[in-house]
Amino acid sequence: MKIRPGIEIASITDVGCQRERNEDALVYWEPEADSEFAKRGRLAVVADGMGGYEGGQQASQIAISTVCEVYRQSDGSDPQSALRDGLRAAHEAILEYAAKHPEFYGMGTTCTAACIIGSRLYFAHIGDSRLYLVRGDSIRRLTRDHSYVARLVETGLLHPQEAEHHPQRHVLTAALGVGAEPATDVNVIGTDLHKSDVLLLCTDGLWGVLADVEILNIASESKPEQACRKLLELAKERGGPDNITMQVMRITQNGVAT
Repeated sequence: MKIRPGIEIASITDVGCQRERNEDALVYWEPEADSEFAKRGRLAVVADGMGGYEGGQQASQIAISTVCEVYRQSDGSDPQSALRDGLRAAHEAILEYAAKHPEFYGMGTTCTAACIIGSRLYFAHIGDSRLYLVRGDSIRRLTRDHSYVARLVETGLLHPQEAEHHPQRHVLTAALGVGAEPATDVNVIGTDLHKSDVLLLCTDGLWGVLADVEILNIASESKPEQACRKLLELAKERGGPDNITMQVMRITQNGVAT
């Protein structure tokens, strides 16, 4: 698949240092036809599966393939709804798969999906994988974690600094394949992107062991491929307790999908 001018992108996924298998998954997609690209732009998805022996692997793969297929089949008129519909379809697909394979009972996955059309960014999200925007010397997390600890912080019962090292910070309150209806977050109006902006999609195997300022320094100073390698190396130096997955995208011109 060709990657059209206007963006530099690199991705990497690694089992880490303490897990036996990689339950993360990722995908990047662009339409082949230029006319379709003008409507749908670029799509990037990361997912972090859970659910016992091979269940997490199955869930994350179902998620990224379903989101990509639903988005690919959309007419391009409402990218936000296409992303949200993709997550809902993935939720149903995971539930259906688990019903047919009882050994995978409890399988589920996080999912963060982002598309860039022109110079606008849209995303849909569930779980605690993250989407960051690096601009100049600042970093901003665009997603919010659907986790027990994040809920404590939002209600004022826990200080954000305490949350960084809380033993239950990875306990999720929402995920695909869990519950009756996925409680997804969406970026309703879109976000304007500027030249030199960097987008980072990642699972908690990365942000769980690196501070935001460390991510900022590497992502802002390195090309995407170098940033992926450096971030992965640093996460593994910190023990790599979980699978580590990321996609790094640098905007190289305004109006990136035109």
